[in-house]
Amino acid sequence: MKYCFLFVLATALIACDQQRIYEENIELENGYWLADSARDFTFTISDTTNNYNLYYNIRNTVSYPFQNIYVDYVLADSTGRQIEGNLLNQDLFDPKSFEPYGSGLGDIFDHQFPLLTDYSFPVSGDYTVSLKQYMRRDTLKDVIAVGIRVERVNEIE
Repeated sequence: MKYCFLFVLATALIACDQQRIYEENIELENGYWLADSARDFTFTISDTTNNYNLYYNIRNTVSYPFQNIYVDYVLADSTGRQIEGNLLNQDLFDPKSFEPYGSGLGDIFDHQFPLLTDYSFPVSGDYTVSLKQYMRRDTLKDVIAVGIRVERVNEIE
């Protein structure tokens, strides 16, 4: 009976996230993100009839020393050619109260920010998103993990 419940729960959780085609988070050693340390995430797009949303994930502690974070991203195709890229600035804390944004438990908070919305990949194949922190410090402390998520916007039947 216990295993039946676990199977049903696992199936329900998977079914709730049918739009996701890729998600990976990389833990950063000792909670430090070095400026020269890009994190790369490679995924495969097999269906170019769908559009996709791409997000980047940040997990930080309440001890993170800034209100915001600058992240530079590059989306490259399978040949390594850059097809998209931008420097993004996102708040992790409220600028007035310094209360943390995101979902959290204890002193750790998770954030998910858009990279590209309703994006159409030109061809099927492998793509890589590279993320780099672009703050004024070479060593950014209290960032526990970074990642990306790729999900379908809609299904064409």
